[in-house]
Amino acid sequence: MALAHPTSASLSRPQVVAWRNALFVIFGLCGLSMASWASRIPAVKQALQVSTSSMGILIFGIAAGSIVGLLASSHVIARIGARRTIAVVLTVGAIGFAVAGFGVSIGPSYAVVMIGLIVFGSMFSICDVAMNLQGAVNERVLGRSIMPVFHAFFSFGTVIGAALGAAAEAIHLPIVVHLLIVALVFAAGALVASRFLQSEHVIEEQSVAHDDHSKTWQGRLSIWRDPRTLIIGLIVLGMAFTEGSANDWLALAMVDGHDTTKATGALVLGIFVASMTVGRLAGVSLLDRYGRVPVLRGSAVLAAIGLIMVIFVPTLWISIVGVVFWGLGASLGFPVGMSAAADDPKTAAARVSAVATIGYFAFLVGPPLIGFLGQHIGLLHALLVVLVLVALAGLASGAAREPSRR
Repeated sequence: MALAHPTSASLSRPQVVAWRNALFVIFGLCGLSMASWASRIPAVKQALQVSTSSMGILIFGIAAGSIVGLLASSHVIARIGARRTIAVVLTVGAIGFAVAGFGVSIGPSYAVVMIGLIVFGSMFSICDVAMNLQGAVNERVLGRSIMPVFHAFFSFGTVIGAALGAAAEAIHLPIVVHLLIVALVFAAGALVASRFLQSEHVIEEQSVAHDDHSKTWQGRLSIWRDPRTLIIGLIVLGMAFTEGSANDWLALAMVDGHDTTKATGALVLGIFVASMTVGRLAGVSLLDRYGRVPVLRGSAVLAAIGLIMVIFVPTLWISIVGVVFWGLGASLGFPVGMSAAADDPKTAAARVSAVATIGYFAFLVGPPLIGFLGQHIGLLHALLVVLVLVALAGLASGAAREPSRR
């Protein structure tokens, strides 16, 4: 017998608002954890005494785990639902995060850090699909554009994480203590917030219930044959690479490429994520006024200008202005891509999973690629790869057009 799901009409306004606020918390916690790790990458490199290319391989651990998680995500969500998925995977992910911290500070052990990051990455990516699916459904129930705001809360989390990372670096707080505290906050907050989430099926109508691609694994995989899935995936790939390259390498690029201190590198990362946050908050009104396609194309141009300034201008303050442009330009690609992937409720979970998988390919290939190039030509020049991908994302932006504008 099929389980009965609530409908959007059966939810009260306070329930919908509590659902939205719970997603704000979950997105924020995910940003906090990711930036907490990224802000300590220079210190991790020093503690492990490894090369830039070896750090690229280590960061690859998160990406490798993420790909495994993404491939499983739509099936896990179909099996236990997005709400329960979020609670489970964030708890397990927090354990992996803490293990990575112990690996850096106790031993230290490169292998233990890698294992912890693989666990964290796989759980994080499953959560990413589940929370974006939840966000897209909540957006429809609310009847207004809000996906960029959810991602702005991810950015709020990264701002806080980067600031705490800079403070931890300044007071020489052991990495294991720092990451363990973050892991505990991460797990506790996720368990509380997930209680207020609702089923992702609240907007489904009975007339389409038997035509739902998510009912079988063959149906979920069939979404990969849709060209629109692949083109939206290319948008997300380019923008994820643009965002992720900063999260992974900006702090170290400022230290190695612009001769700043490690604390300054962490602060510049904070400027980047703050710019991302501003872009996502401002993006709601821009999307409502101009639509997805013009906004995505303008974002790609702005990110490209910022990257050029960071890579080629040696003056620190000009590079920081470039970081601001880079952050503003990268801010909307991922959330808009997720909204576009979830346009059709019948295929939302499968398409969001597929698009996220394509996007996360950036996190799989990006760290070792930039690390390898950075070892030979310097991290700043290695970032030229990002320019190519952000240009491709801009060219593919037409696939994200809203159904009402097609």
